[in-house]
Amino acid sequence: MSDRERLFNELVRDYSERVWWHVRRMVNSHEETEDLVQEIFLKVWTALPSFRGEAQLSTWLWRIASNETISYLRREKLRAALHFASADSIMASRIQADSYFNGTALQRELSKAVARLPERQRQVFVMRWWDELPFAEISAILGVSEGSLKASWHQAYEKVKKFLEEQ
Repeated sequence: MSDRERLFNELVRDYSERVWWHVRRMVNSHEETEDLVQEIFLKVWTALPSFRGEAQLSTWLWRIASNETISYLRREKLRAALHFASADSIMASRIQADSYFNGTALQRELSKAVARLPERQRQVFVMRWWDELPFAEISAILGVSEGSLKASWHQAYEKVKKFLEEQ
């Protein structure tokens, strides 16, 4: 087994579940999550030889996962616009219809609230709230200043809180 294969197997073993949940919380669809995670690890495999070690391997992996997820969300937003639908309403309906969702009613409402957030706020909320990443690591992953992330976090938190209070 080559070093590349060994490293890739370690990444899959150590991070596949965390990446799956990261993506799942962003896209709110079990099937789409499965497809995206496969695409993410395929991209990791392809890009592994070019990893220069300038960042931690985990940070590099999160950046790929986040970028792929955001690309997917943008495609969905475009697809929704072409069908004259709201991407937020499509995401919310996916949460409601998801047979794999086994959380409480409050967790379902929280997922709906997060699905309504703008891309950047959704990313920051998911990484901070569910993935429990520190702002410094989110900053390295997204290439955005910590101050900007903290502002996005605060705005996202207030929007989610308001949505939940209204429900």
